[in-house]
Formats: sequence, structure tokens, C-alpha cells
Amino acid sequence: MRANYLIGLLLFFILTPLQAAEPLVDTDWLLTNLNNPKLVVLDLQPKTAYRRFHVPGAVNSNYADWRKPDSRKTPKMIPSVSTLERLIGGLGIDNETRVVLVVTGRSASEMASATRVYWTFKALGHDEISILDGGLVAYAETRKNPLENKINTPSRKTFKADPRPGYLVTADQVRELLGNDVSLVDSRSGAEYMGLLSGGGKERPGTIPGSVNLPFDWLTVNGGARFQSTDNLKRIYESVGVPLRGKQVSFCHTGHRTALSWFVSHELLGNKKARLYDGSTAEWAVDPSLPMERKITLD
Repeated sequence: MRANYLIGLLLFFILTPLQAAEPLVDTDWLLTNLNNPKLVVLDLQPKTAYRRFHVPGAVNSNYADWRKPDSRKTPKMIPSVSTLERLIGGLGIDNETRVVLVVTGRSASEMASATRVYWTFKALGHDEISILDGGLVAYAETRKNPLENKINTPSRKTFKADPRPGYLVTADQVRELLGNDVSLVDSRSGAEYMGLLSGGGKERPGTIPGSVNLPFDWLTVNGGARFQSTDNLKRIYESVGVPLRGKQVSFCHTGHRTALSWFVSHELLGNKKARLYDGSTAEWAVDPSLPMERKITLD
């Protein structure tokens, strides 16, 4: 009798389709679907943290593998399609796989890792992707939720991308948008936006002309890994003058922090005209042909 029950339960998980992916899932959803073979929990913690604890069955991926220098030596750009296909397939993910991204959950910067990988999946045409709101910190708040510390080695699968060029925006395209009906959102700190700090080296201080400053960590609760409510997000955007609709390009220094801003605009607030400038100031500020605006000039 028990064997029949277990077989029936296994068949239920195999045959029951997962619901269409929402941008964010909570702990209850994850626990309900954790044993579904169509689900891969992709852990983005540093490997040392992953070895200490993670969601049962989760496979670990090095965040640095998702960002590489491009042919012009601009750092931390989206890798080639073929590189990403190999990376994703090696994590046991194919085109039918539902993926949930998990970070430790201590800061907005950690959550930006998840939103950056989320954006990459979307740019590759894969929509079966979600993020665990609050990360492992939220998951572990209820101490009864299971954790494990063994290393899970995935079986390689074949992932074939269907790239969406509209998710990418180049420096030339941003330059063409200057002065036009588009919102430019600087996701960096106020000090970077004002020109008090820069990336150093050949990077000029300041911001892209006409941009509005909306620091990315305003979009999470107390700068942590839980997103603000939709109502609060709308109030924050309105308070700094960022429209909720219409063409928008966000940027930061290397496309990390602004991935969180893009996620809020595009996925949580539904502005499908929001785009992420991958090169950000690491590309823009070293090119003397591209204009920079410095809000404060130091003596």
C-alpha cells in the first residue's frame, strides 16, 4: 500500500505542470514545489556559503560566470550566447525547466545578483524563471524549513537560447536617446551620481546627462533582500520623478545594481519599455566622445 502511495505521489509531481512563472515566489511556493523534477533551484551564494547550507536539492553557480569582459575589455558584460548555453545546460537546466534563483538574502546587492541572472535568462528567451523573495534569510525564518549542506552535482542538459535583442542596449543607442522622450535612471549611490565618487582609472566622475538618481537599494526593505510593496515602489518612483510608464534606460557602474532597478520597473511594475544598459559607466565614462554631467565640481 505504501509503495503504491509513493509511486502515485511521484507520478503526481512528474505529471503536474508548474504554474506559469511569476517574477517573485515566496517560501510557501518553494516548499510546495520543491520536489517537482521540472524545477531547478539555482543557488547563487559563494561556494563556501553554499557548502554550509542551502535549499535541499539546490545546485550552485558562480555569479562571476554570468558576467565576462567583452571584446572591448568592458568588464562584467553578458557573455556570448554559446557560453551561456553551455553554462546553463551544465547546471541541469533545459528549455522546459522552471528555475528559481536563491541568494543568501542579507542585502540589496546580493539580490541584485539574482535579478542580473534573471535578466540574462530573459534576454536568452527563457521565461520560466523566478526569484525567491528575501532569499535564504527569509526561507530560514521558519526554522522547520529544511536545509542541507551536501554538494548537488547536476546532470548536464541541453539549453538552446532564443535571444531577445530588445533586452540589450548599447552605448550608441543610449547616445541617440539623449534629449529624447526617455527616462534615464542612475541606480548608483548619490555620491557617484553627483560626481563625488567614480570607478577610478580612466573613468570620468559624474552621470549620463539628463539622468535621474534612484539608488537601487531604496527598492528593497531597509536595503535588504525583500522587495518593497508595489505601492511603496510606485511612491518611491514618483518621489524622484521616474515615470512608471514609457521608455526607460537604467544603468549603474557595471550593470549589477541596475539589474535590480530593471527588475522592479520591467517585472514588478510592468513597464515593458524599461531596458538595462549593460556597459553602464564602466563603458560610458571611459569614452571621451560620450558626454558626462557632473553635478558637483570639487576645488
